[in-house]
Amino acid sequence: MTDRRSISILGATGSVGGSTLDLIRRDREAWDVVALTAHTNVDDLARLAREFDARLAVIGEEHRLEALRETLAGTNIEAAAGTQALCEAAARPADITVAAIVGCAGLGPVMAAIERGGTVALANKEALVSAGDVMTRAVERHGARLLPVDSEHNAIFQCLADNSLDDVRWITLTASGGPLRLVEDLDAVTPEQAVAHPNWDMGAKISVDSATMFNKGLELIEAHHLFPVGLDRLRIVVHPQSVIHSMVEYRDGSTLAQLGPSDMRVPIASCLAWPERMDTPCEPLDLAAIGELSFFAPDETRFPATRLAREAAEAGGAAPAVLNAANEIAVAAFLAGQIKFSRISLLVAEVLDGGNLPPAPQSLEDVLMVDRAARARAAELLETA
Repeated sequence: MTDRRSISILGATGSVGGSTLDLIRRDREAWDVVALTAHTNVDDLARLAREFDARLAVIGEEHRLEALRETLAGTNIEAAAGTQALCEAAARPADITVAAIVGCAGLGPVMAAIERGGTVALANKEALVSAGDVMTRAVERHGARLLPVDSEHNAIFQCLADNSLDDVRWITLTASGGPLRLVEDLDAVTPEQAVAHPNWDMGAKISVDSATMFNKGLELIEAHHLFPVGLDRLRIVVHPQSVIHSMVEYRDGSTLAQLGPSDMRVPIASCLAWPERMDTPCEPLDLAAIGELSFFAPDETRFPATRLAREAAEAGGAAPAVLNAANEIAVAAFLAGQIKFSRISLLVAEVLDGGNLPPAPQSLEDVLMVDRAARARAAELLETA
């Protein structure tokens, strides 16, 4: 890239935000940082805003505004706080907005960036899992562009390039299988075992989702919205080495795969430089050292999460948002020692099977109402179990 570009990073102190800033730091003169945001970490946000000479720093919790202002004293960096300020930061003009705020708190800012008609590098799962129809309608209405940051969706995006979706026979999402693929007694699994991912360095929630395969189920729902070829042409294969990040098979029999190291800087760099390429510090693949690549069908008897996610996607409407919310409550309960590992999928199924699903969300407010109701129902089932 030769021209200086502007960027805003929503969720700058998280893992995706940190990886993004690491790439920017290596070519500092190429980037103009418009806005950085964080949820609670005032010190890190202020330090990053100073380092990257951001124009705006926003902290999610309103009561931390004064602390942020004090920490930024003596600079020209504007400080703001609260939900509305996060949305206003997302709405500021920038060549690319990295949307990496975790959870439903990120929905409003993602929508604000979309409504501006900008390019959004999307790393917030809830945007498409819980609010997929709402978000995709807004993208079309406002002429925005979504670039997927998730390694699997970014791999598919790269493999599709400018090819027509009509030419696609299959889209295959690869899954590592997590740390428990070969563990026999899932009832005895501890939180420490579940978060010990063999290939990726992730937070506790995402690591547990990988262990249950819910992460891949959620990614299936995301892929359904990003690449609308039909659920019958989306499939999952377990690939323990995590070298092939996803594949696209075309009707002529050609299969294109994207390979790379297990490092989020690769898909982030793909988004930052799109439609060009940029350097990263990632180690190149040594296929001879890796030795072999293996593939297995998912075991949906022991790990039913992918089946539940596909059924939720097929049902559509509020079902994906219910699945996502119930899973978050179940994972939190497992990490707190309240339930066994195998109960996570069972609890999600119970919430989905409870009947009386809300109508299909038509707005972000509807999505948040569905989310709250599903969380309350999951918590109620936990108490009565």
